[in-house]
Amino acid sequence: MSKQAQMSEQPTYFDFSYENAKAAEAVITKYPEGWQASAVMPLLDLAQRQNDGWLPRVAMDYVADMLSMPRIRVYEVATFYTMYNLNPVGKYHVQVCTNLPCWLRGSDAIVSSCKSSLGVEFGETTEDGLFTLSEAECLGACVNAPMMQINDDFFEDIDSGSTETILSELTAGSKPKTGSQISRVSCEPIDGLTTLTHQAEARAVKLGDA
Repeated sequence: MSKQAQMSEQPTYFDFSYENAKAAEAVITKYPEGWQASAVMPLLDLAQRQNDGWLPRVAMDYVADMLSMPRIRVYEVATFYTMYNLNPVGKYHVQVCTNLPCWLRGSDAIVSSCKSSLGVEFGETTEDGLFTLSEAECLGACVNAPMMQINDDFFEDIDSGSTETILSELTAGSKPKTGSQISRVSCEPIDGLTTLTHQAEARAVKLGDA
């Protein structure tokens, strides 16, 4: 069984923790006097992280007041960028990229594995509150497609099997391996370097001589 992510009862109070208040002030000081509104995005991110991964209206109002911004301007930012969640999300927010490079490399199978393993559709949260499943546009790891992001971690070069393993390990409380799931080094070709290899070898010899 699953439940559709619905607008929750909104809290009536929000205040930055001591640590986040200090972090917010450090961000604000990066901008010249009169341009404090430029700090709105990182402050919304701080507020979201403090509030279990989502932004209630009172948190947006708090940020607006802190930056002396019209509240509607903050709402505009929070509703435009998909990185901000206006409804509660699970402990693990699973965002599967379905943009062209990932789709060409099999993202449909990743989506199916997630839905089957979690028992939810896009925009839904598991009954235990552990996972929220979302569809994402490009997450910037096209060369290692297909991929998904879970909270702050990227999982790349995934297939149905590795997707199920990652979700199972999270369910069990373990921390799965991040990055490429096929041991690719960064964004190198799957079979390793194919160009400039003589330069790499020359550097290795030189380092060995040293």
